[in-house]
Amino acid sequence: MSQLTALKGSVSAPVVRPPCNELVIIKRLLDIGFYNFLIPLVETEEKALRAVASTRYPPAGIRGVSVLHRGNMYGTLPDYNATVNDNITLLVQIETQQAVDNIDAIAAVDGGDGIFVRPGDLSAALGYLGQPAHPGVLKVIKHIFERAKAAGKPSGILAPVEADARRYLE
Repeated sequence: MSQLTALKGSVSAPVVRPPCNELVIIKRLLDIGFYNFLIPLVETEEKALRAVASTRYPPAGIRGVSVLHRGNMYGTLPDYNATVNDNITLLVQIETQQAVDNIDAIAAVDGGDGIFVRPGDLSAALGYLGQPAHPGVLKVIKHIFERAKAAGKPSGILAPVEADARRYLE
C-alpha cells in the first residue's frame, strides 16, 4: 500500500506480483487498490482461469464483494463495481516446462492479458540453473514469445542486463 500511496496522482501504473495464485491474497491486493497483476507459476489453463476468476467480480469471476475498501475509494468511486472487471490487467508468469507445454492453452484464456517470462526460473526448471542465456533456454523463450503472439497476447521478460534486453527485443 505504501507503494500505491507514493505513486498516487502519477502516470505510473504499478504492477503487483502476489507470492502465489491465491484468491484471498489477490483479493486483498485488489481491495487496497492494485489493478495490474503479475501472477507467478501459472502452469496450466486451470491456473490461468483461477487467476482471472480471482481478479473479477461475479459473474465473470469469484472475487468477493466488499462495499468499503481503499480500492473503491471507500465506496466513493462511481460505477466501480460495474467497471472494475474491465480495468484489471493480468499477466501470467511462465516459469516451468509444464507451463511451456501448456503455453497455447494458457495464452488462450480470456482475461489473461499477457505472458511474462522469468528467464532465471525458467532456465533452472529446464536444467540450466544460472544459465538463462543457454541456447536451449533461448529457444524455449523464443517459442513462448511466438505462441503468445499467435494468441494475440503481448509478452514480456525480466531483463536487468542491457545485452539481454537487446537480445530479447530482437
